Amino acid sequence: MTRATTPPAPARPGSSAVDRAADRLRTAARTGTPCPPVRDLIGTDDVDLAYAVQQRLVEGRLAAGARVVGRKIGLTSPAVQQQLGVDRPDFGVLFDDMDVSALPEVPSDRLIQPKTEAEVAFVLGADLAEGLLDVDQVRNAVAYAVAALEIVDSRIAGWDITFGDTVADNASSGLFVLGERRLTLAEFEPVDVAMTMRLGGDVVSTGTGAACLGDPLVALGWLARTAADLGDPLRAGQVVLSGALGPMVATPPGSVVSADLGPLGTVTATFSGKGQA
Repeated sequence: MTRATTPPAPARPGSSAVDRAADRLRTAARTGTPCPPVRDLIGTDDVDLAYAVQQRLVEGRLAAGARVVGRKIGLTSPAVQQQLGVDRPDFGVLFDDMDVSALPEVPSDRLIQPKTEAEVAFVLGADLAEGLLDVDQVRNAVAYAVAALEIVDSRIAGWDITFGDTVADNASSGLFVLGERRLTLAEFEPVDVAMTMRLGGDVVSTGTGAACLGDPLVALGWLARTAADLGDPLRAGQVVLSGALGPMVATPPGSVVSADLGPLGTVTATFSGKGQA
């Protein structure tokens, strides 16, 4: 439910570009009113500045009492990269209040302009902090996997984003729903998963595990190495959303979206109606 764009917040005297970008995104999240892109402050592809803004926002959430439960990998699917005009993966942080799996409805009032994509979610049974962090180590660290719907959202008006914009905005994170069927990696291969996603009964997205950086486990390995290099490695018990297996679709209030991920079963999200909590 996109609202009118507000002008950029005025800069505080002496504040840095990172501070100003974080303030702009934080205000949009708090008010539910999308803001202009932040690339005027941090550039379109300055990775360090973009992640610095993301970290500033993460620190604010932690200070307010939120708890990190995992990470999301974004921009892994060529179809989604094409949709958003970007050409490389990114990652964001998952907080405990983003998991709405146990709720009867996805609270649309917490979202601004949501889109949904189907993914494989990994739950780690071991840390991924040291070593080569190669495919074998990553595979052995996975306790189980489930089907997932990631409800991505953007604080930036009209999804007018570059790589820098989406990274700063916590990789356009919103909410997520996890399926109930748990499989170990001895029971299925993520790369072979075939996905069909429906909106109100109509097929709106299809794809396979191979669309996710060639293999969702490759995406998980990329994240493990990146997170370890940044000094904040993946830990046992965390959830990792692998990235989309196919194109995302807009899911406004009242939407019902479901995805069938073959051996992982089906996961469904019913969005509350407009104005409902």
